[in-house]
Amino acid sequence: MGEQEMLLGLGPTLVSNRTFIIQLLLVLGIVVIVAWLFVKRGAKQLAVRRLLVIAFAVFAVFTVMFPGALSRVANFVGVGRGADLLLYMTVLVLLGFLALQEARTKAAEKRTTYLARRMALDEAVPPEEYRTRELGPPQTP
Repeated sequence: MGEQEMLLGLGPTLVSNRTFIIQLLLVLGIVVIVAWLFVKRGAKQLAVRRLLVIAFAVFAVFTVMFPGALSRVANFVGVGRGADLLLYMTVLVLLGFLALQEARTKAAEKRTTYLARRMALDEAVPPEEYRTRELGPPQTP
């Protein structure tokens, strides 16, 4: 078997095993993000979100200061270049952002529906008062 066949995952190599690792991690990331859509959120989720933003900022600074390190990490997990790894990670972050926005939109729609119903009930005119307004006061002969 040639080197190219082994690199393509057609034979048992360290690179194909590492490729499997990154594939597994990326798939797990996607599954976690999708599952996150179905979990209720509270103050704990806000704290987690803030920690993720801080972690992303630290990661971004690290990759800017040490670009070679990202390439080494990419090679370790079986991705050819650091730029490719960064692309894969960006896709995961984008999916997470989309999932978060979808959840926020659904929550806002539920709140709006509740408030509209509440206002409709609060402003509803009782049937007796409605008849009085429409017909006017009862007339005496």
